[in-house]
Amino acid sequence: MPLAQRFLIAFALAALIGGLAYWRKSLSLSGAFGATVLGTLTFGFGGLAGSAVLLAFFISSSALSKFKAKRKHAVAEKFSKGSTRDFWQTMANGGMAAIAITAWGLTDNPIYWVAFAAAYATANADTWATELGTLATQTPRLITNLSQTVTTGTSGGVTVWGTTASFLGALLIGLVAQLLGSFNILSVLAIAIGGLVGALSDSWLGATVQATYFCETCQLETEQHPVHSCGTPTTQTSGAAWMNNDWVNFLATFVGAIVGGGLSVLL
Repeated sequence: MPLAQRFLIAFALAALIGGLAYWRKSLSLSGAFGATVLGTLTFGFGGLAGSAVLLAFFISSSALSKFKAKRKHAVAEKFSKGSTRDFWQTMANGGMAAIAITAWGLTDNPIYWVAFAAAYATANADTWATELGTLATQTPRLITNLSQTVTTGTSGGVTVWGTTASFLGALLIGLVAQLLGSFNILSVLAIAIGGLVGALSDSWLGATVQATYFCETCQLETEQHPVHSCGTPTTQTSGAAWMNNDWVNFLATFVGAIVGGGLSVLL
């Protein structure tokens, strides 16, 4: 199929899925535009296998964001954004993967394919850890020392349950990435491990350099700025002002892609 025709079909499919996600309120209008851009590159360069990876991430993460949403409502007060993803969230989660799949399409080098899948494995692992980890009965511990306990939803807080969910989310992407192509269990492991390491780096960045704010009215630590959901202006208490959750997510997917791609060469 000619390249132009393939990308025209890819754009139509991506726009359709983005529109449906907007209708289902999984994406905002800007998020639907971002998903269309990412989907066009992924469908165009990645074909059926690449499309399956993107859809596995999007469908599973969107479904989990709605799972027991009422129970997670109080924890959501800490997060900078809700379950409806906007443009920057889609770019933060899928931008690195789009770069990798473009490189794979242009070079046919398998390391880029693994890096692409590992980037989405990171995003999926992080989402599964957040959405399922917040339901855990265990008290989270700060990833930087594992001795300090923190409240559920605190950036950098980890539990055994959340970490297990994180690995399973990464493993799902690894299996999908390989089942539709030439199956290689070592590549699956490289993708899953890359995704887990990437998700753990997300927690580490969240605990060390991500900007954290405080709401005086709610007496609550939060990522929301400049105004908390209650309407009170928030004040920064730690981290770098520019290092918001979107930057943390992008850097984590970068780490996941590098680790996954590197392991695919070593294994």
